[in-house]
Amino acid sequence: MSIAFFFPGQGSQSLNMMSGFNEIDVVRQTFEQASTVLNQDLWALITGEDVAALNETVNTQPLMLTAGVAVWRVYLQLHGVMPAVVAGHSLGEYTALVAAGSLDFTDAVKLVRLRAQLMQNAVPQGEGAMAAVLGLDDDTVRQVCVQAEQELPETVVEAVNYNSPGQIVIAGSTNSVTRACELAKAAGAKRALLLPVSVPSHCRLMKPAAKQLAQALTDVTIHAPQISVIHNVDVSVYQDAECIKNALVQQLYSPVRWTETVEKLMAEGITEYAECGPGKVLAGLTKRIDKSAVCTALTSLESVQSFIATHAAN
Repeated sequence: MSIAFFFPGQGSQSLNMMSGFNEIDVVRQTFEQASTVLNQDLWALITGEDVAALNETVNTQPLMLTAGVAVWRVYLQLHGVMPAVVAGHSLGEYTALVAAGSLDFTDAVKLVRLRAQLMQNAVPQGEGAMAAVLGLDDDTVRQVCVQAEQELPETVVEAVNYNSPGQIVIAGSTNSVTRACELAKAAGAKRALLLPVSVPSHCRLMKPAAKQLAQALTDVTIHAPQISVIHNVDVSVYQDAECIKNALVQQLYSPVRWTETVEKLMAEGITEYAECGPGKVLAGLTKRIDKSAVCTALTSLESVQSFIATHAAN
């Protein structure tokens, strides 16, 4: 039976998020490798007590990448069966490309740190926001965003994360996001709540950052992936380096089409998944997208061993 691996993005981080792998050499080595690249102790960040530092975009992005790669390396070391496909949610797409052998880990660490800095610099602090809208269909959320933009000219608000049916994240200018939340509630949303983030990811406010990321990518070597990688921006798979770079650039200002990603895999007969990295966000979303899907969160050595044993038996 074919399996797919999913790599989480921002929002899955927490203090002590690697506690299920504390004594594993390859995990500490992976964190040391990334720490050397950034000249910053990433392990101390996740084992300390400073939640604010952990949640700073410039720290969260390299942390989540490193954590995902560390768990992937544990899986490889234990001779887990290779997935047929990998995909990552937003930042997780970089982790997926590392797992697929398309992007060197040290290059990825530098890239996601730069990506975070560019995103943070694209919109002044306090001027951008994101919100989760629950209980409305995609079209209604898009209509709410259009209405908010019309009411508040010169502002931006867009649907940016299609996480699962009835769970969509919007992003843009703070005032228009707030207005879109009010309109969403009036349209029947169960909830519309601002998220504790300062960067309005995946909306057109990120276009200046995308331009600079494109420039940085010209100096990065991308190899043809050894495992198929489904990209967020168009739910497509590429072998060509320039196509992959373009997908990463467009991803910054385009929606994450996660619902379609899982639906594509299910339609292809791949129904077994592993979430490779801290947290269980993608496992939960996968189940909401299709109740017949099975997604195991690999949050500890025991969960990795169990997943490998189950799929070796198949």
